[in-house]
Amino acid sequence: MGPLPTQRATGGELSLPPRPPLPGQSVARTSLPGNPLAPGAARRFVRAALADWTGLALPAAAAITDRAADDAVLLAAELVTNAVVHAGTNVELLFRLEDPDQGTPAALVLEVSDHHPTRALRQERSGDGECGGDPDEYGRGLQLVAALAECWGITYRPGMKTVWARLPLDGWDACPVPGGEPAIQRGLRAAELLAPAPRRALRDDEEWTGRGGLSFLAEASDLLAGQLDEDLVAALAGQLLVPRLADWCAFWLEDTAGAGGYGRDGGGTPRLARVWHADESALEALRSVLEKEPPRMAEPPIPGPVAVPWPAPGDLRADTGDGTALAYRLVVGGHGLGTLLIGRRGVSRIPDAVASLVEDFARRVALAIGAARRYARQVTISRVLQRGLLPSQVAQIPGVRSCVVYEPSDDGLAGGDFYDVFQAGPGARRWCFMLGDVQGSGPEAAVVTGLARPWLRLLAREDHADHEVGHVLDRLNRLLLDDATEAAETAASVVAEVAADPLAAEAAAQEEAPGATAVEPRPLPRFLSLLYGELVPLTPEDGGGARCTLACAGHPLPLLLHPDGTVTAAAVPQVLLGVVDDVGYESQTFHLAPGDTLLCVTDGVTERRSRGGRMFDDGDGLAAALADCAGLPARDIADRIRRAVHGFGEAPVSDDLALLVLQAEPAPGPTTAGTGTGTVGKTVTGAV
Repeated sequence: MGPLPTQRATGGELSLPPRPPLPGQSVARTSLPGNPLAPGAARRFVRAALADWTGLALPAAAAITDRAADDAVLLAAELVTNAVVHAGTNVELLFRLEDPDQGTPAALVLEVSDHHPTRALRQERSGDGECGGDPDEYGRGLQLVAALAECWGITYRPGMKTVWARLPLDGWDACPVPGGEPAIQRGLRAAELLAPAPRRALRDDEEWTGRGGLSFLAEASDLLAGQLDEDLVAALAGQLLVPRLADWCAFWLEDTAGAGGYGRDGGGTPRLARVWHADESALEALRSVLEKEPPRMAEPPIPGPVAVPWPAPGDLRADTGDGTALAYRLVVGGHGLGTLLIGRRGVSRIPDAVASLVEDFARRVALAIGAARRYARQVTISRVLQRGLLPSQVAQIPGVRSCVVYEPSDDGLAGGDFYDVFQAGPGARRWCFMLGDVQGSGPEAAVVTGLARPWLRLLAREDHADHEVGHVLDRLNRLLLDDATEAAETAASVVAEVAADPLAAEAAAQEEAPGATAVEPRPLPRFLSLLYGELVPLTPEDGGGARCTLACAGHPLPLLLHPDGTVTAAAVPQVLLGVVDDVGYESQTFHLAPGDTLLCVTDGVTERRSRGGRMFDDGDGLAAALADCAGLPARDIADRIRRAVHGFGEAPVSDDLALLVLQAEPAPGPTTAGTGTGTVGKTVTGAV
């Protein structure tokens, strides 16, 4: 089927769709998910394509102006928004730079395709001629497309619907929307948001009454959404507001639950988190005035700006004069997080369009601050949990040096890898060590870690005749399979989730309300790979070093490095813990002779991937790396292996990483006393 008639932006005329791409033509394509993240991704994609074409110095790219770039970015976001909202499928975006041809100017062409051609684009209008629906939810749709594009159209193909628009790059200006608001004279460039705004002798408020305001909000949302620190959110927001929309601004944030807490309904003392002024020389004076008394806002929070008194002229620079100040409550889910205050000097009122734009901007700032606080609280709780999940120090083993490296994949978040080195009991001649990895990662894995490590300590220290390593793993396996542990794990998971987000408690209470659908607890993984062993130091008469007994349950095999550089496996593979009920684990015993080194790692080391998909341990890569460490002390071996793992791939390490090095002191050598005391963090290193 051919294309439908196409409406030109000037109204009424018919036009053909853009010509198909020709060989050598500049074309960029991408696929986007059918979710709310797609419009932002489309904006970034279009910006990147424009930057590439400009950087390549293509002839047609010389005609791309700042305004044309703004139009293309905004148009892409609107077309993708329509496709996501009205089709709900994945979206294909094609962006093309057309060279001039036979009097036709160069042009930018956008084509957005979805996979539900039977659904018509939303074009309903209410009785007053305005588009129906909430613009924040549905976008401005084809009304905005008609205002920006020279021509546009809809093409139906089997299984696909494509909306396209053409933006000429020479001799054309956008016309007003018929019966609607006029198009603005200049859009806001994305690059301007990331760089200091130019000083302006006269602020043009008409710039924010239409497309400029939409572009500003879209770009600001992208910039603020990725920030995980509330003070940084306030700092960026201040730079976006001043001097574009105000001469100065200030942010008060409420810390009712302590550092990283989640403010509630103005119950806490606000702190002046950030002050920004167009005149940097007046910044400190403004801060000193505002610190004396924060603006008084109504509780519970009410929407909209509130006029507040202008700071006394004598308190600021002499040329500040009078002006108008507005305060906006920063609210998320009915809970007050703080207050935004903006000021313009020399005016009796701030235009309604600007005040409304700042109100929309304040809502986005509040969402970003709320997300940053939830993340900070989650990190704080996870660090507290991590201090309990991992030992604060590794025990001293006479005649054996040890070094531990631990790096969780999520910075500051407890993961599924764990380790321990401890004495079997007061006066005991046995020292136990473990290195484990719970299936999965994050809080769910941390819950199982919090059960497995203490259990293993208790089992290893029990005062009974049979201290055989395999028997200890047998008992731990039965505990992991015990149905009684499921309730403990589920309860721990619920506590962790509610603690991570205080609003979750309200959601949980609503789930218990009459008529609410019960939510089944998500089962936690209890599969566990573990390397567990015991060391008994030997006297020089018995050969020195230590007698080592260990067992490997579904874990990467430990490697034994001899002083001459040879490397051998020190255990045999066995089934994971928590999988089979009637399994019997076996152990291996060997002599860790003076100068020998035992390397134990988790799969974050062995399965580290390079760009080509090759893993670090493919072709015995770990053994080869260890062989190169012959003659090095335990700490240097651990550091060299860690650096080799990080350097193996271009991308950051995506899995928890842990390794334990145990090295018998060379003979004859004095037994040195010491204790590894590395505290838990992103990287934990303990050595003795």
